[in-house]
Amino acid sequence: MTRFRSHHLIAVILELSKVRITIAVAFTTITGYILALQDYDLGFIFPTLGIFFLACGSSVINHVQERKTDALMSRTRKRPLPAHKISFSGAVLVAVTETLTGALILYFSAGRTALTLGLFAMLWYNGIYTNLKRITPFAVIPGSVIGSIPPLVGWVSAGGNLLNSKALIMAVFFFIWQVPHFYLLALQYGREYQEAGLPSIISRWSAGKARNQILIWIILSAFAAIVISFTPLTSSLISTLLIILSSVVLIFSFRNIRKNKEEKFNAFGYFMTINYFVLSVTLFLVTGPLLHRTFHI
Repeated sequence: MTRFRSHHLIAVILELSKVRITIAVAFTTITGYILALQDYDLGFIFPTLGIFFLACGSSVINHVQERKTDALMSRTRKRPLPAHKISFSGAVLVAVTETLTGALILYFSAGRTALTLGLFAMLWYNGIYTNLKRITPFAVIPGSVIGSIPPLVGWVSAGGNLLNSKALIMAVFFFIWQVPHFYLLALQYGREYQEAGLPSIISRWSAGKARNQILIWIILSAFAAIVISFTPLTSSLISTLLIILSSVVLIFSFRNIRKNKEEKFNAFGYFMTINYFVLSVTLFLVTGPLLHRTFHI
């Protein structure tokens, strides 16, 4: 294999694996680990790698499942399978390899419960959510359950009890924020979904109703973050105040979403705002033990 072909294959595998998204997913595993431990050690490395490879495998399977609809949308027709950058069997081989790698790493580093959660996330994403997307535009709500699982994997990997109330509060936050995240994507690319024969919220809701729903979920996301800030999950007063401030800023940023004129509505801008909010809250949570240790508050 020439160097060019080798680099090309690696690029294709990275694209199939959606590494930007799967890295973010893996980071939430670290979050759950640190919150359960309320300290730092290197024990998170292998569970995080396990989730990363499982998420990569799940992403490749998703590419395989949606290769026909991907070919119909301008945003996705250049993906590896519809663009014939890799064969169907080649993509399946990548999916199997990544999934087995992730499962083995997760089992031997974190145990049966962590592996069960990881495989459940794959089943939910590829077996339920991906198929629901073809039936209803509201699949985003059950689909958002997937985002709550990697932090729980990190939690149990650190020895935390899966049924602990703090773990459930953490999981609820990582569930709620994804709903407005996906609704904003649906507004951004709704017409493309329709052209590919997929149901879209823009065919069920008026623009005003869609924005109202997004605002409701944004308020719920901010409220969930504030609830977290008043639990022992935030081990520093500084973290608590920063999370509350971030929540207020989030609501302020979305205050005019219902009033924006259609031609001025920037769905992607709002989409990035909710992403930055979650990233900020996550960083404030994971740095809490360090802030407490440093400033004793």
